[in-house]
Amino acid sequence: MITENYVIKLIVNNHPGVMSHIVGLFSRRAFNLEGIICSEIGDSNTSQMYLLIKNDERTEQIIKQLEKLYDVLDVSLHAEDQYPIFNKLDNELGKL
Repeated sequence: MITENYVIKLIVNNHPGVMSHIVGLFSRRAFNLEGIICSEIGDSNTSQMYLLIKNDERTEQIIKQLEKLYDVLDVSLHAEDQYPIFNKLDNELGKL
């Protein structure tokens, strides 16, 4: 079964500019982000980011590029159904 969407989970250093670097990477490669969720973890020196992307032939290359960014500490790719956080958010927003 081919997944239409993936969730990229990142652990990143938490300081100004990190989100800009990550979003800039996607922008420079004309790769659309369908959704972004970010929150501090632990002692607030790090954050976790969830990026919702469409399944694309460039997904593997994007992962490799994310792993090269200095402030990215961990990268993992998941099928959307493994991290339904965006679906839950969509359902909650639909109730408003």
